[in-house]
Parts: sequence; structure tokens; C-alpha cells
Amino acid sequence: MRNYCLFEMAYILNIETSTEVCSVALTHDGEVLDHHENYDGKTHATLLSAYIQDELKYVRTREIKLDAVAVSIGPGSYTGLRIGLSEAKGLAFGLGVPLIGVNTLKLLTTSAMFKEFFDDDELFVPMIDARRMEVYTAVYNSALDDIVPPQPKIIDANSFADLLDKHKLVFFGNGSDKVAEVIKRPNAIFMPGVKPVALDMMVLSEMAFRKKEFIDVAYSTPLYLKEFQATKPKHKVL
Repeated sequence: MRNYCLFEMAYILNIETSTEVCSVALTHDGEVLDHHENYDGKTHATLLSAYIQDELKYVRTREIKLDAVAVSIGPGSYTGLRIGLSEAKGLAFGLGVPLIGVNTLKLLTTSAMFKEFFDDDELFVPMIDARRMEVYTAVYNSALDDIVPPQPKIIDANSFADLLDKHKLVFFGNGSDKVAEVIKRPNAIFMPGVKPVALDMMVLSEMAFRKKEFIDVAYSTPLYLKEFQATKPKHKVL
């Protein structure tokens, strides 16, 4: 189990559905108590409810009282975000507990930080695929401060050139593979295999709980960053 030193003792059910990964994790006081995840893609609608029910059974059998529900609010897959937030809202409302929204790009960055040791002057560039050469991205320092705020960005050979002249940039996430083929600079570091998963939400969700940074159970919406565009069918339906 992953263990981190935090101060607030809260039982939080974390939900992550922003990409192809579907995952949930029950955390408490810096420890992951139980978690479920699937990497097959497009399984959120069928697996998420079952995972949540498993966690609720875990909670009941151990006489645990949940203190909050946390959900990754995007950016990411429109469908995945809607499914995750809908489940999280219903659960938080039904249990009468607060709802925490976790930025997916910050989640990816903490996941990258857990995997390797980095120098303080390196900057982190999480990337979520948004079709063709576009990604959802941001740039953070080691304190998760915004150097470049979250935004959709079309990538070319000159992307992030000013920052790459002065800093090493660590690129990761499911949008970074295609970027590696375009950005070829000495200060560009590409880190494979970093995916947003619920168990890595723990540091961010417990920090938000400690600061009482909650989102509205009724009216909160996913962080899409751009409007949804439905794809047209390739063949006419007769």
C-alpha cells in the first residue's frame, strides 16, 4: 500500500474516469485502504458502479464512516468525466458528505512525481489526448503552481520553446506519445506509462478536505476546457 504523511484523518472515496482507465480507491490518513482499477478502456459505464459497490461493502463491513467523495473533474474524456461526476454526485448526496473535485492534470503530475526523483527546477507538462495534434495540457512546478494554466493546445515543433530554452520539461500522459515525435529538443524529457488513477488522487483529495475546498454537489460540471464536438458518422444511415 502507498503511504504518505498527511495531517487530516479523513476517509475519502476517490473516483477517476477521465481517460481510458476506470478506477476507485478508498483512502485514509495517507494510506490506500482498498482500490480497484481497469485499463482496458470504455468500461466506465459497466465497471464503475460495481467498483463503488465493492468499496461501500468494504466500508460497511469495517464500520467506517466516509467523510467525503472525491472525483477527477477533468480535463479528459467527455463521456468518462460525465460518468464519474454523475456517480460521485449521487454518492455524495446520498451519504450527506462533501464532494471534492480533483484537476486531472494535477493528478497526472503527482503520479509522475511519485514514480521518479526530479530536480526542483524541472517543470512538469501533463498531457491528455484530444485528437490529432491537440492535447489538454498545463505546465506546473514542483509545488503544483501554474506556470502555464490548463488549456487545449495544438502541438508543433515550436511548442513550449521559450520554456525549453531555460528549463527541463518533463512530458507525460496519454497525449505525450505523439508530442515526442514533434518536439525534439535537449531539454524535453518524455516519461512513459503515467496514467491518472484513483489511488494517486489521495494527496490532492486529502489536502482539499483539510482546506475544506469542496465543489457543489448539485451544480458542478466537468472541466472540459473546450466545447464538446460530436463526430459525424462515416456512412449515411438508411
